[in-house]
Amino acid sequence: MAKSVSPFLMFQDEVAEAAMNFYVSLFPGSSIPAIERFGPEGPGKEGSVMTGILNLNGQTIMCLDSPVKHAFTFTPATSLFVECDSAEEIDRLFTALSEGGQVLMPLDGYPFAQRFGWINDRFGVSWQLRLA
Repeated sequence: MAKSVSPFLMFQDEVAEAAMNFYVSLFPGSSIPAIERFGPEGPGKEGSVMTGILNLNGQTIMCLDSPVKHAFTFTPATSLFVECDSAEEIDRLFTALSEGGQVLMPLDGYPFAQRFGWINDRFGVSWQLRLA
């Protein structure tokens, strides 16, 4: 049996730690329990994130600063889905996550949700926000 299954976010350009800190600032009770960094021997840039463990509202997410440049990055086909408890919460998260990013679906009412928005944040990670 597998020990666990977690989403894994592979960042480029050494922004994993900045993204992790940003996400923790948005979700109360979240934390970064561990960061393992590349050393001088590489293969990534010294000090960049080799393995980062991010705990967002009880969900463990693994993060990495990829030492290899790829022709691909994040895609909205995979996103983090957040159920919000209040209009204030969804408004706050939508505003913060969309700043410097790209709005895929504006925060609005839709046939499938009273209030919903879809964003690629400034790090390229896709988020779907829904008022529960």
